[in-house]
Amino acid sequence: EGREPIARKIKLQREIAANVKNLKNEGARIVFTNGCFDILHLGHVRYLREAKKLGDILIIGLNSDDSVTALKGPNRPYVSELERAEILASLECVDFVVIFNELRPDNLIKLVRPNLHVKGGDYKVGELPERKLVESLGGKVVVIPPIKGRSTTNIVAKILGKK
Repeated sequence: EGREPIARKIKLQREIAANVKNLKNEGARIVFTNGCFDILHLGHVRYLREAKKLGDILIIGLNSDDSVTALKGPNRPYVSELERAEILASLECVDFVVIFNELRPDNLIKLVRPNLHVKGGDYKVGELPERKLVESLGGKVVVIPPIKGRSTTNIVAKILGKK
C-alpha cells in the first residue's frame, strides 16, 4: 500500500511525453537528468536536490540494467533497474523516473524536451554530448559540480577493503 504513490512516479517512455506536455501547458519548468544511480549515496541526493531547485518538475532518465553493464562493466549494476527506480522515486525531490536502454538518453531527451538538462560531475558544458540536442530543442544544459569522494566506485572500493 505504501508503494502506490511511488509507483505512480515511475513512467514508461510512451507515458512521459504526454505527462510532460500537460505539465508544460500548465507552465511548469521541466528539469531532466540521467544516470545509473547504482548505489544511491549522499552525492546523488544532494545533486538531485540541487537539480530540482532549478525548476518545477524533476525527471530522471535511469539507465537500464543492460546499459549500465555496457557502460560500467560486467559486474554492474549492483542493484536492479526496478529497485533503483523505486529508490529514486521515493525521494521527495524526484517527480518522475523513466528507464531507458540506450547508452545515451538522446531519445528520452527528444520525448521530454526539457527546459534544463542537468548533469552532475566534472563535466564542462561544452563537452557534454547531449548539449547540441538539448539546445536544438530550446533547452539549456547545466552542470552541478560533484561532492568530492562521493561515488559508487569509492563506496564499493571501501566495502572491498581497497580504500
